[in-house]
Amino acid sequence: MAAEQTQKPASPASKNYKGFVAGVFSGIAKLTVGHPFDTIKVRLQTTDVTRFSGPLECLVQTVRAEGVRGLYKGATPPLVGWMFMDSVMLGSLTVYRRLLAEHVFQGRLTPDYFPGAHKSPLPSPSRPETEGPIAATSHAAAHLPSYGHGFAGVLAGGTVSFIAAPIEHIKARLQIQYSARKSERLYTGPLDVVRKIYSAHGVAGVYKGFCATLLFRSFFFFWWGSYDVLTRLLSDRTSLGAPAINFWAGGLSAQVFWLTSYPSDVVKQRIMTDPLGGKLNDGTPRFKNWWQAARAVYAEGGVKGYWRGFVPCFLRAFPANAMALVAFEGVMRALP
Repeated sequence: MAAEQTQKPASPASKNYKGFVAGVFSGIAKLTVGHPFDTIKVRLQTTDVTRFSGPLECLVQTVRAEGVRGLYKGATPPLVGWMFMDSVMLGSLTVYRRLLAEHVFQGRLTPDYFPGAHKSPLPSPSRPETEGPIAATSHAAAHLPSYGHGFAGVLAGGTVSFIAAPIEHIKARLQIQYSARKSERLYTGPLDVVRKIYSAHGVAGVYKGFCATLLFRSFFFFWWGSYDVLTRLLSDRTSLGAPAINFWAGGLSAQVFWLTSYPSDVVKQRIMTDPLGGKLNDGTPRFKNWWQAARAVYAEGGVKGYWRGFVPCFLRAFPANAMALVAFEGVMRALP
């Protein structure tokens, strides 16, 4: 009896930790490659159209006035933040995939998946998660339809929003400080942002833009649904190895995500960089809700206003997320 218990294979749930650990490495890769693009994107999204004619001018002016370090301004919170956010987002994604496979799409599972129904010494739930290019997908989740992966992405996006909203708020406040002189800036760093906003506006001030963040991350449906579609296509129709499949599927699916979600990100950034007012003395608030911010974007730039800053974002999406998913899936395959 004791020997049987000792030899009993681990259940899929016992390997949930892998996604959270691998997500840390994804966050590091994503920030290293992507933050300069993100700085240009945020500055284009939140400034008057007369300040920069486009991403190239924004890049040149930033480097000329602030040096290369200016491109990494506000990088401290996302460095910690991306490690934490990707850990939560990708870790919860692996959990939601498995839960959806076992409880919503269980009709797609092979009969030998369920305990007691197998004929081999090892039950199917214990099949290694290293099978296939998506190492983060357990044997159960491998049976998910692509839209099931999309639903898992929406749930993971909602989960990580509780962490992402304040981190992105802090980052955006720092990124729109244009002065090269620290003495002329309202905030000296991320902790100063938190301290000043919290003292003036409490938790609600720190979480400004939370609902906009939830809406933005609901578009994770398209990211993770397309990631599964692309992974299947590349696996079936090419001879690429798993890391190469992760690279191309990760980069292309991220671009699908930004093509669908970008206008909501523009509105989110407007809300997060809107003056808070009050004791903070940073100006007069313009927007009371999401719709006011969305209408303001349209009034200032028409339909094109919703796509301002899209080029650096789109250029960033492929390399940053391709490398992030190569790191994530690689660590997933390496973990016991």
